[in-house]
Amino acid sequence: MYRIAKKAALSDVTTLMEIDAPHVAAKAKAGQFVIVRIDEFGERIPLTIADYDSGKGTVTLIFQEVGKSTRQLGKMKTGDQISSFAGPLGHPTEIAKYGTVVCVGGGVGIAPVYPIAKALREAGNTVLSIIGARNRSLLFWEERMKAVSDELIICTDDGSYGRQAVVTEPLRELLDDRNRKVDRVWAIGPAVMMKFVTLTTKPYNIPTTVSLNTIMIDGTGMCGGCRVLLNDGAQFVCVDGPEFNGHKVDWDSLLSRLTYYREEERLAAERFGHICRLEGAAQNNG
Repeated sequence: MYRIAKKAALSDVTTLMEIDAPHVAAKAKAGQFVIVRIDEFGERIPLTIADYDSGKGTVTLIFQEVGKSTRQLGKMKTGDQISSFAGPLGHPTEIAKYGTVVCVGGGVGIAPVYPIAKALREAGNTVLSIIGARNRSLLFWEERMKAVSDELIICTDDGSYGRQAVVTEPLRELLDDRNRKVDRVWAIGPAVMMKFVTLTTKPYNIPTTVSLNTIMIDGTGMCGGCRVLLNDGAQFVCVDGPEFNGHKVDWDSLLSRLTYYREEERLAAERFGHICRLEGAAQNNG
């Protein structure tokens, strides 16, 4: 069992949790993920590592409460126990001194882009970061991102904070700036956002890394649920990723696969917490 050492609300739908998991914290690196199972009957939830502290033995997760399992996880409290916490999984980010890099985080993707930006800065890179969300209430970790960035640009779709723009607008401006040369780009966020980031960088021929959060079950490459099509063949996100060359991803296929279980996810979310009055009445009458 794994104890929730800390819980904090970052927005109405975004939750931070620090989990006591010394064996995971000791080996975790930027870009990796874990698979969480709340109890013995629970769904296996893949979550990218937002931060880790090997000294404290904790791993930080940030997630949005959008489906049945994440809503159930969000209802847990500090001190509660999680049944399983498998990781670190996947390949870590390839950290090196590239020169000038841009880290783009959209929505909850701000969380996993933070340790990447931090590691790239520590490796001697000039880090330009762009974070964005639909509105101000969904933004978080501004100060953390500022601390690991040489420059931080903040966007909101509705203009409620920072610049009113989608993240690809300032990204294109950075790429067009003749006074600096961008060597690499990382992007993490909704799949459609990552798709358009790669479309933005492709004409400039700038290597662009994306972190894919696909449908995933076992995390060992056996189920095939996380299969992603690349222009040089299929791979599995859990064992070959989660990071890939964004210019090689078949984004239309990925976006389609992400909708496969939308109806089942909707029904599970609707039924979560539902009390069956007929069942209760039968028990009372029995």
